[in-house]
Amino acid sequence: MTDGQTPDVIIRVKDLRKVYHVGDVDVHALRGANLDVRRGEFLAVIGPSGSGKSTLFHILGGLAPPTSGQVIIDGTDLSHMSDTERTEMRQRKVGFVFQKYNLLPTLSARDNIEMARALAGYPPQPSNFDEILSMLNIKQRLNHKPRALSGGEQQRVAIARALANEPAILLADEPTGNLDTENSNAVLEILRYLNQKTGQTIMMITHNPEAAAFADRTVAIRDGVIHEG
Repeated sequence: MTDGQTPDVIIRVKDLRKVYHVGDVDVHALRGANLDVRRGEFLAVIGPSGSGKSTLFHILGGLAPPTSGQVIIDGTDLSHMSDTERTEMRQRKVGFVFQKYNLLPTLSARDNIEMARALAGYPPQPSNFDEILSMLNIKQRLNHKPRALSGGEQQRVAIARALANEPAILLADEPTGNLDTENSNAVLEILRYLNQKTGQTIMMITHNPEAAAFADRTVAIRDGVIHEG
């Protein structure tokens, strides 16, 4: 099922609401959020802890359902997709970068990356992926397991894994939250370069104004509502 959004809009959020039931209390994480993300845009969504950033991230990636409202990804309304279809969308259209890396500790960096393609039913890495590995400066570290990698190296492996299936959209949730300033800047430069070189749409969730400054556009989220400018 497709939506009549304009071709240059790849993510559309319409009146998105999410209510968590905690005992007898209703927690309103999103309160009618609205947002359009243009194809090829590098967007930062900035807000403090508890503002609804991570809830938005998980709903956009099809990892959690909204209470009401719409999320339309590349013309397709997620509410009209089955669980299987949402899983396929995550594997083929959306790449995720998490603050805590989420690398499997028993696998090498190479196997962590290649597993993403295997789960999607893709063949091993295409030859042109070497350029991304070189840009991330991890080619020489691919045989190491996560415990042998620095935090910055682990995050760069996580970015490579997110890019393995050449997704149209990269969702990054506090990608520099566990890194020092030097590694944070390196990761943000990589994201900006990826966006400029490949035209990939990147949506980054952050609480850090300095990180948000690397994006083309910044919106703020407060109390579950998105504010432009």
